[in-house]
Amino acid sequence: MDTQQIIIEPVLTEKTNLMREGDQKKYVFKVHPWANKNMVMRAMKELFDVKPVKCNIVNVKAKPRSTRTKHGVRRGSTTPWKKAIVTLASGDKIEIIDGI
Repeated sequence: MDTQQIIIEPVLTEKTNLMREGDQKKYVFKVHPWANKNMVMRAMKELFDVKPVKCNIVNVKAKPRSTRTKHGVRRGSTTPWKKAIVTLASGDKIEIIDGI
């Protein structure tokens, strides 16, 4: 699998912003469903030129959703996805996400 296909997009929420700004630099990314910890850490090195120390992977389950329409209630669910929480070495940061 190509390194550019492993990391799909960063997850930018209030909680992830607090994780990034703390003492430990933790970045959260949406990753390919087949990616493992070693693949994610190697992709971080190649794409962002940083040294990842640790990587945790979480499978996010689908949540049930429903919509009311004039034809009745339509039920469905969100798409399940995989996220990676990557801890960087002290002094490292990703300029693209943090800004300059």
